[in-house]
Amino acid sequence: MARSHLTLAALATSAVAGLDVVGAQPVGSRGGDYDAAILTGRDGRHWIIRVPRTERAEQEQSADLVALRALSAGVRARLPFTVSTFAGQVPVDGTRAIVSEFVYGSKVPLGAMSFDLAASIGEAIAAIHALPPTVVVDAGLPSHSSVESLRAVVALMDRAAATGLVPAALLARWERAAEEATIWQFTPTVVNGSLSSDSFLSADSAVTGMIGWHGLRVGDPATDLQWLAASGQDLADAAFAAYGRVRGTVDRQLRTRASILSELEVARWLLHGTETRSTEIVDDAVQMMSAIVDEVNSDLMSPLAPRTGPLDVTEVEELLERTPRTAS
Repeated sequence: MARSHLTLAALATSAVAGLDVVGAQPVGSRGGDYDAAILTGRDGRHWIIRVPRTERAEQEQSADLVALRALSAGVRARLPFTVSTFAGQVPVDGTRAIVSEFVYGSKVPLGAMSFDLAASIGEAIAAIHALPPTVVVDAGLPSHSSVESLRAVVALMDRAAATGLVPAALLARWERAAEEATIWQFTPTVVNGSLSSDSFLSADSAVTGMIGWHGLRVGDPATDLQWLAASGQDLADAAFAAYGRVRGTVDRQLRTRASILSELEVARWLLHGTETRSTEIVDDAVQMMSAIVDEVNSDLMSPLAPRTGPLDVTEVEELLERTPRTAS
């Protein structure tokens, strides 16, 4: 049974010493992964309390908390947006309620996203990637080299291939991409690791905050940009151009890898379906892979060419237009 916003408000006063709640309203949808409420303190400040309802949500919240603690005040000052601050916690029914400072802004659906907001998102991601890796390493969070990242990609391909459901032409495309060594030569950076359009809060077409830090690690910067490869050509152009203005073109294969990783999310979705024995998910993944084959058929007999010159968005236009939107 879902906890009411009044119950959550009472929990928050136990979690945060001196918190005087004068208002509370539920947030999120019924049956979601969390019971959550936005709270108003007597001083006018706002807070959010969340209690996980599933084991997965509990694990994500724990990882999120570790990541937020790694982002010190000095680190946050380098970011052009607000990161929530942990305020307190209290045990409840075998799990724990977490209270954090509320970050202002609204989520914008991908289909309603403006070019200005896409550019702001590109700048926000670039700022994360510019953080010193010691921020993550010193906190004991994962760190993956380019070689380890490629091995993980190949392992994902092999697991998907073992299902016997990946079209041969698509599997050949992915294998050719994995064999192009130049594509996978990159300098690992700090990455959020779990970004999607739902991760960003904004106001007036500018990013005001970012939520969900449970995937924080050092790894392939393309990980944070793969969802943009499925966002539509114009939005992707705006985001990648803004990212490049901040970070430069030191990683000339970034957009190619982002496109590959976006396609491989379909393989991940397929594996989720087989592991949970969901015929609905499996059928959905198979349809998505068939769509990729149909739309990139003209490229299937040609390897993905590594880039040796500056990034040219027109070179990847066809590939990005063919990339489907995938479930996270």
